[in-house]
Amino acid sequence: MVDTIEARLAAEGVTLPAAAAPAANYVPFMRTGNLLFTSGQLPLSDGKLVATGLLGRDLDTAAGRDAARACAINILAQIKAATGDLEKIARIVKITVFVASAPGFTEQHLVANGASDLLAKVLGERGRHARSAVGTASLPLDAPVEIEAIVELG
Repeated sequence: MVDTIEARLAAEGVTLPAAAAPAANYVPFMRTGNLLFTSGQLPLSDGKLVATGLLGRDLDTAAGRDAARACAINILAQIKAATGDLEKIARIVKITVFVASAPGFTEQHLVANGASDLLAKVLGERGRHARSAVGTASLPLDAPVEIEAIVELG
């Protein structure tokens, strides 16, 4: 068996969706030189949010991790739409994870692991990245998590 990113995704039970279209006046990704910047990706699956609400009020940390994982899948879908081939990823440079959080919720870093763990698993060393995990009062469409990425292309 060939060890590719697509094969590792399949082993995780992940089929990349079509890249989500922008919901307003922006582009889903922007390339400059060998860097690709993704717009924030919501935890969509089959065109619907996998969860809604605030972490620490409506959702627990495990549900947040699942939402972050869905965001990471959508980031990979945007990368594939931008490049045509996930093997063009040299490395994920940084992700910024926004977590819609109730007052007092302090596990944003654990929610973010849902994305970081998937990226590291399917991309190997290329998936290890710098990261920020930020609590916020709300996100578009009542999403619990939104993630943007900076990707180096080879």
